[in-house]
Amino acid sequence: MTDHVTTHQAAEDARNDSILIYLNGRIVPKAQAMVSVYDSGFMLGDGVWEGLRLYDGHWAFLGEHMDRLFEAAKAIDLDIGMTREQVISALLETQKANEMTTDAHARLMVTRGVKTRPFQHPSLSRQGPTVTIIMEHSKPSIPRPIRLATVPHIRGLPMTQDPKLNSHSKLNCILACIAAEKAGADEALMLDVHGFVNTTNACNFFIVRKGAVWTSTGDYCMNGITRQKVIDVCRAEGIPVFERNYSLVDTYGADEAFLTGTFGAQTPVGEIDGRQIGTGEMGPMTRRIRDLYKALVAADVGR
Repeated sequence: MTDHVTTHQAAEDARNDSILIYLNGRIVPKAQAMVSVYDSGFMLGDGVWEGLRLYDGHWAFLGEHMDRLFEAAKAIDLDIGMTREQVISALLETQKANEMTTDAHARLMVTRGVKTRPFQHPSLSRQGPTVTIIMEHSKPSIPRPIRLATVPHIRGLPMTQDPKLNSHSKLNCILACIAAEKAGADEALMLDVHGFVNTTNACNFFIVRKGAVWTSTGDYCMNGITRQKVIDVCRAEGIPVFERNYSLVDTYGADEAFLTGTFGAQTPVGEIDGRQIGTGEMGPMTRRIRDLYKALVAADVGR
């Protein structure tokens, strides 16, 4: 199998050749958005980030994304050097400069900044943080349900690197993705330290069994905002939803499976470890949840 698909696959858009990027208080052409080789993010993956999605002129669930960004920065003892309002203002300025109204994706990144010497200690980052916003015209274009392969790479304990942290250090997930592609799949299904099904290398993971929606406990995965919104809409609509430990046996026997993330919202999974899930296509529960999520986004935009 060579027709790999990714959960962030988007339609080509020529406008992205000339996008403008926010970099430390300035909005510059893509070719001029340069970061030092001494930057902590480049050198060590020392930073945190957020992905945001633009719908009809509004960044969906902006408050929750700002909460998570500032909480993550506090957790790694990084001073963003901007207030919440200033970060939002920078996002809106970048959007305006790029004349974006909908179907856009922003990656807001903060690193500990430029180091004085090329070594690990955070005290060597003395010039203040690097703040960058990459904004692209981006419409999901995922041609078929995703194929997953279980990999040996796990989402580990919080005392190593807490998987709830949206950090720049993504090598574990990248290696998981590589292993899945080597196995002929699109992305990796990762287990937790106890061997229970957890998440994929890039998205949160759900299954549907007998009319109920299951996802992991959340102890070992990024607690995604879209993940939480799916749980919320299920509860609001009376759809049984469980955050629980479950195994690959439960997963292979699922009626449906889908992924969640800011970019793709809800992406169907058709195959796991060579086993077809349900019909192999988007199932009725996934479709229902997708419609409920769209309505939730529309309500957020309306506010």
